[in-house]
Amino acid sequence: MRLTDLSTQTAIVTGAAQGIGAAVTEALARRYVQVAAWDNNAAALMQKAESWQAEGLAVSPFLVDVSNCEQVEDSVDEVEQSLGAVDILVNVAGILRLAPVTELSNDDWLQTFAVNTHGVFFLSRAVARAMQQRQRGNIITIGSNAAMIPRTQMAAYAASKAATVHLNKCLALELAAYGIRCNTISPGSTDTPMQRQYWQDDQAEQAVLMGSLASYRTGIPLQRITQPEDVADAVLFLVSDQARQITMQDLCIDGGATLGV
Repeated sequence: MRLTDLSTQTAIVTGAAQGIGAAVTEALARRYVQVAAWDNNAAALMQKAESWQAEGLAVSPFLVDVSNCEQVEDSVDEVEQSLGAVDILVNVAGILRLAPVTELSNDDWLQTFAVNTHGVFFLSRAVARAMQQRQRGNIITIGSNAAMIPRTQMAAYAASKAATVHLNKCLALELAAYGIRCNTISPGSTDTPMQRQYWQDDQAEQAVLMGSLASYRTGIPLQRITQPEDVADAVLFLVSDQARQITMQDLCIDGGATLGV
């Protein structure tokens, strides 16, 4: 199956400096999409942007904190003025704070929602307003399979992702009449810096694959950890015309870890 030509389109991708965000940015740029790469890590963002630009990819870096509503709205205006109308939004930026609920700090709870949920709301709202006027567009939000089942020490992350998934479904319902599609992609454990920051030794990846009875966590039936490119490939499909009848969906990419819930 050949995917639609995306070469006339402009995209915003958040969390673009690493992990899934970087993979999505590169995948879209290699399909000749003009990409506004957003991140709040200036050094990492500029390093990635320079490497992409050296390959001739149309990637423009934007230093943005998605939890700051004014910054988000100003930056959307800047993208539309400098690169053109936004056709694709991919909300990837997210943070993970691990702790049992009884030990979770106020700051960790609030910061998790500020980025994972409020940031998605601020940006999706700003972009959707412009898309409504043009009556076209695609919004993809990266959720998590942690939103589907309870996880020990992941209450803030799981709750923020669950809220975001439902937010995106409500948005999809409201925007359907304008021809705008909104879908969620929910990865499982993915080989990213966010995941690796909690790996203690060389056996950590195998432990993820096998699961943990003590923490009530299944392993990964396909015995393969998700790669950022797996998620990027799904984004390419969902923003193409080959997915033109797909909206309000949550696509789980986790090798079967949530047992099809």
